[in-house]
Amino acid sequence: MAALGSFLDARHHGGRWLVRMEDLDRERLVAGCAADIVRTLAAFGLEWDGDIEYQSARGAHYAQALATLSARALTFECSCSRREQPLQGGYPGTCRSSTRGRGATATRFRVDDSTLHFLDRVQGKCTYSLRERGDVIVRRKDGAYAYQLAVVVDDALQGVTDVVRGADLLDSTPWQIALQQALALPTPRYLHLPLVVEPDGGKLAKSKRSVALDQSAVPQQLVTALTLLRQDPPPELSLANAHDVLTWGVAHWQPQRLAGTHQVAAPPPHTA
Repeated sequence: MAALGSFLDARHHGGRWLVRMEDLDRERLVAGCAADIVRTLAAFGLEWDGDIEYQSARGAHYAQALATLSARALTFECSCSRREQPLQGGYPGTCRSSTRGRGATATRFRVDDSTLHFLDRVQGKCTYSLRERGDVIVRRKDGAYAYQLAVVVDDALQGVTDVVRGADLLDSTPWQIALQQALALPTPRYLHLPLVVEPDGGKLAKSKRSVALDQSAVPQQLVTALTLLRQDPPPELSLANAHDVLTWGVAHWQPQRLAGTHQVAAPPPHTA
């Protein structure tokens, strides 16, 4: 199961699906959004085991992980601004030895010069230079714990064995594995699905055609998703209910059809 929405993450644990709300970025939270996401999950026939977990309730766990990293001299304070970070995931590196400037600082995880390898179940063998990825932020300047640290701690707390998500997060995986290793936490299996993109390469989810899921056409939208993922569902499946579509998808799931695919083209817009 992939993440649904900006604040929901679904993970797999020993045959059980676990759901958590990623609500650390308080500025991005929209009133009622979490409840809408849960209702949408239910409307599309998606179920989970146990209670929904909220990252906002796990501050003590994140603080403990950060303290462990700091005790091992694996963090440092950084005062670099966004304008000083021209590269994706990069920054000048001038704070590694001493914090420049004054004011609020972010905490970064200090990576080494090693090369990290992992096997993605769709993207295949992935190799990353940690130095090229840079020292990732684990606590922001506003004091909030950053996604990369939180998700690693969350996965360990929930005993997650499998992570299935979009290929836009593939480049975050080496940071997360490095953090897992530094904190002596297990590494789950990863599967990164291709993103649905517009002709210009932009994510459909962020384009003008991005609209809310239509709960009056659930089977049709599930069949469209399976088609985009190259699973070739029969057209008549659109006349079934959500449960039957999902059951068909599980029984016929062939991830090898997506091997090495980072993007799939969005269907053309409907014309009048």
